[in-house]
Amino acid sequence: MEAENSVSGSAAASQAVRLSEVLGALSHALDMTEGQPPGHCVRSCWIDVHIGREMGLSDSALWELYYTILLKGLGCSSNAARIGQLYLADDLGFKRDFKLVGSRLPQVLGFVLSHTGMRAGLAERFRAILNIVQNGGEIARELIETRCQRGAEIARQLRFPEGVAQGIQCLDEHWNGGGKPEGLKGTAIPVYSRIALLSQVADVFHRSAGEAAARREVRERSGTWFDPAVVAAFERVAAHPRFWDVLGSDSVEEAVFSLEPAQRIEVADEDYLDDIAAAFARVVDSKSPYTSGHSDRVALFADLIAEEMGLDAAARRRLKRAALLHDIGKLGVSNEILDKPGRLDEAEMAAMRRHALYSETILARIGAFRDPARIGGAHHERLDGKGYPRGIEADAICPATRIVSVADVFDALTADRPYRAAMPVAKALEILAADSGTALDPACVAALRSALTRMEMAAA
Repeated sequence: MEAENSVSGSAAASQAVRLSEVLGALSHALDMTEGQPPGHCVRSCWIDVHIGREMGLSDSALWELYYTILLKGLGCSSNAARIGQLYLADDLGFKRDFKLVGSRLPQVLGFVLSHTGMRAGLAERFRAILNIVQNGGEIARELIETRCQRGAEIARQLRFPEGVAQGIQCLDEHWNGGGKPEGLKGTAIPVYSRIALLSQVADVFHRSAGEAAARREVRERSGTWFDPAVVAAFERVAAHPRFWDVLGSDSVEEAVFSLEPAQRIEVADEDYLDDIAAAFARVVDSKSPYTSGHSDRVALFADLIAEEMGLDAAARRRLKRAALLHDIGKLGVSNEILDKPGRLDEAEMAAMRRHALYSETILARIGAFRDPARIGGAHHERLDGKGYPRGIEADAICPATRIVSVADVFDALTADRPYRAAMPVAKALEILAADSGTALDPACVAALRSALTRMEMAAA
């Protein structure tokens, strides 16, 4: 292990990459937690920037607009558990379908009735619907406020200027004052929010029903949801066939990266990549009350193991980044499954197990995150080949993945879960020891035990 003095054993030297490429790739994780198909944020960005240019925004403003839409979903995981609790529904399907609902009250009520408590008993469903009908306005405000405020906070953590944070925070305000959470009206709504709101709605309807449906939906909401000036700019942009050709093509992501104003291209160095990993760990851990702080704790335990095993500072840094991002694929798992208090059935277990492949797929889009991608995809593999998703055996599991696997299992055992209370550390270590050599690497388990013992002695 000591010979593998890096996260992967062959990690390249520190590298800098374009921030737009890193966050554009990670926006696919945000699409998951919004219940949208991959590329929603990127496609919305294509619409967004074209409208901004048509409206004559400066390069500096276009840069802020660009990142407002790419990061608009930063807070979406924070209300997932609450949606499941209130509506007794799959949060991902609920969010996906709600974006296709029109703005009229009968449509909204019809959606609520058709999506609330479909798997619950009739009495439980009735109580849930009654609560929503009686308190619908306050419930909607609560959900949107939570999401928007959390998204703005994380944007600030990612070092973006206040314009981007405010653009995200006010994304659900409507031109006529009927939006949430503050009921802002007209030009009191930041221009980035006004453009981003239209752009995301246009993409959702274009993706589901085509160009004509998108244009019709935008026109119908002009003066209510949307700023008429933004609608007019969209209409001018939408008159060009190439705009729609690119939007519907496989090359839209590459086209969006080329839209970033050249004089404002930002580079994500090692320090910034650390900040990005920490911020997205916060997004992941907000998904469920049972995962709060999980990624940070796994990173801590992994670092303790790595230090005990003699990895150098650079390797430990990359390992921590991978540990923070290992569960990013859980953004694509419904809270009906994540928060279920009982045993998962076969279909639910299959859905849960897919999170590892989701993590790998998302992170593999970023060259600088090739190590986190491999670790995210394999942290539930076992030495005996009985793990998932691929059932690979010991020789195919890299040292860094073995470290994160032990840290992940240890935190899962010592934290509360929907199906059981947290275990004492001693009991958790017994379970790790019993799984050593079959599921878990014995050297990593021994290193964790040694590190915890030293910490206990230091605190005595």
